[in-house]
Amino acid sequence: MHISQSIEAPLTASDTAILSGSLSTQNGNGGGSINFALRRVTSAKGWGELEFGAGDLQGPLFGLKLFRNLTPRCFVTTNCALQFSSRGIRPGLTTVLARNLDKNTVGYLQWRWGIQSAMNTSIVRDTKTSHFTVALQLGIPHSFALISYQHKFQDDDQTRVKGSLKAGFFGTVVEYGAERKISRHSVLGAAVSVGVPQGVSLKVKLNRASQTYFFPIHLTDQLLPSAVFYATVGPLVLYFALHRLVIGPYLRAQKEKELEKQRESTATDILQKKQEAEAAVQLMQESVRRIIEAEESRMGLIIVNAWYGKFVNDKSKKSEKVKVIDVTVPLQCLVKDSKLILTEASKAGLPGFYDPCVGEEKNLKVLYQFRGVLHQVMALDSETLRIPKQSHRIDTDG
Repeated sequence: MHISQSIEAPLTASDTAILSGSLSTQNGNGGGSINFALRRVTSAKGWGELEFGAGDLQGPLFGLKLFRNLTPRCFVTTNCALQFSSRGIRPGLTTVLARNLDKNTVGYLQWRWGIQSAMNTSIVRDTKTSHFTVALQLGIPHSFALISYQHKFQDDDQTRVKGSLKAGFFGTVVEYGAERKISRHSVLGAAVSVGVPQGVSLKVKLNRASQTYFFPIHLTDQLLPSAVFYATVGPLVLYFALHRLVIGPYLRAQKEKELEKQRESTATDILQKKQEAEAAVQLMQESVRRIIEAEESRMGLIIVNAWYGKFVNDKSKKSEKVKVIDVTVPLQCLVKDSKLILTEASKAGLPGFYDPCVGEEKNLKVLYQFRGVLHQVMALDSETLRIPKQSHRIDTDG
């Protein structure tokens, strides 16, 4: 298991302090480390960072990191480190040169000396719907080629599915997995790693704000179909069961609690808005009477009934209350030359309207008469509405 957390604290407009720590355990043995870094922005083109670290698995660490924009499309970073251990001082140097190849693609060249010396080149393409990486590394002790792809679904849960193939002197590893947002600040992910000679492993990761919880589970050293099956199906079954029985009800309860707090905090404001709307409706009565007389004389647009708010359908719970207000008069007052046009904005701001259910989804339902024929339409709160329309006509044949 591996747990890590980091906190950034701005000290001045150009200085930032970063405190991070990690804990890990494997086969009954574990340890931890803590790091402190101080970053200073030296100019619009660069910054520098000093790092100090210590832990029970490794000795003290001193590091210096520099970043510099060479051109608007090219930058370089250099990281120097001194790692103190029982075997002496181990120096390390890492330099990365990067260039933006286009709006979504970046190419990297990396040279690492000292601790695990290597040369690495990679191309990363990141778009709204996908993330693609191809890399090649020559080094001691590991040389490998890597290709990975991640698809980003455009849903509220920010679901991502990924797969990668890594081959080198150490063997070949195929990894696939997915991650999904389970709450406002938490993302849960799982990946299955199948390789030779590594065997089969399951990796579960939970990101919550600035905290990361990582649980690697080694299932077998051999390529067993049963291990691959259980590593793939097991987490899916467990996730859907937890989502249905625990996560879903918890999120709904939290949302209802937040709505209740919002209603309580806005109760006075809603009452005031209601009184203003009622007063506006009273002032509209005479204008509406004249508009109705003019529309009736030409068989124009007459608003029979209009309701605004949260509607409850037949499948909703019986305990759920209907929260709507009558807006027949305000809508009729907006009719001009047998037409009514509402723009793409919340209807709660219209004269004679107010929000009867703050924070909840609202609709506008209108029953109107045009040319002596009944029409009906249901529109979303922020949806553009134009009436009359032939598609709104109520078919009374048969």
